[in-house]
Amino acid sequence: MSEDYAQVPVPDNTPSPAYFAHIVLYTKNAPEMVDWYCKVLGARITANSKGLAFLTYDDEHHRVAIIQRDDLDDRVPNTVGLAHFAYTYQSLAELIKIYERLKEFEIVPYRQINHGPTTSLYYHDPDGNAVELQTDNFENVEALNTWFATGAFDREPIGVDIDMDELVERYQAGEPESDLKKPRQD
Repeated sequence: MSEDYAQVPVPDNTPSPAYFAHIVLYTKNAPEMVDWYCKVLGARITANSKGLAFLTYDDEHHRVAIIQRDDLDDRVPNTVGLAHFAYTYQSLAELIKIYERLKEFEIVPYRQINHGPTTSLYYHDPDGNAVELQTDNFENVEALNTWFATGAFDREPIGVDIDMDELVERYQAGEPESDLKKPRQD
């Protein structure tokens, strides 16, 4: 992309996938990984045999596959590759519910941020893979593109750190989601 601006483009007539189907993770510790993804995503095991586990959180046969591979080298930190993968929740209320539920399991995010387009929590799974749990901050693409047009994203493309515990308190005190998700307009 040669342009330096942010906007959600208008779709063209190129066929797109119907949805993102699944991820596959190799591990040396399948039981711990299966347990973690079941807790974090509210997933259920659809198959678990001979070192291969399929997990789903909806009606798809699997959204996460975890494969035991003791023959692989350990992950090398700070190398090229996948940065993280993300899951979107329908509302801030759902994200808060997940955040509080995971805290009960002592699973806490290593980063909490309002990116502008999303409010996001980042977690590390037992193998160190980064998983983002997020909710969209805008009701539709037009509202997001209007915000992009202000230049706020260009000034702060990563976003700003948030304190999720403070956000939860404000939500429980009755502050509207739209106000809590509103990106900073510097």
